Amino acid sequence: MIRTFRWEDYDAVAAVWAAAGADVLPRAELEPKLTRDPELFLVAAPEGIIAGTVLGTWDGRRGWIFRLAVDPAHRRKGIATSLVHELESRFEALGCPRVNLLVLPHNKAGLRFWQELGYLPAPDVLCTKPLRSQPPEK
Repeated sequence: MIRTFRWEDYDAVAAVWAAAGADVLPRAELEPKLTRDPELFLVAAPEGIIAGTVLGTWDGRRGWIFRLAVDPAHRRKGIATSLVHELESRFEALGCPRVNLLVLPHNKAGLRFWQELGYLPAPDVLCTKPLRSQPPEK
């Protein structure tokens, strides 16, 4: 069963991110996102247990897919594909004409997964700049 994220899901979603080797987004970082397009933050909860999640955003021009993660204990069951298909349906319902995502260069399996779903690599260069000063690492 795929559904929209609810705040009571946060600890389970954080556990999926951690199990999948992804950084856990703090609640404070998710709050502004959830006031904008909460219907694009999805969880997969087969048998009532959150096994996967994907975070989508839409800026009114392009959709973006971030943070697709499936707990390793639940992989190879089509959960990631189902999450992506549901997110794409929700993007289409919003009138979104194109969806973008980022794959890190070392993530060969991830790139293969996205290509199997029809996403094509683009020669763009990602540039990024943090806008808030971060506390020094300990």
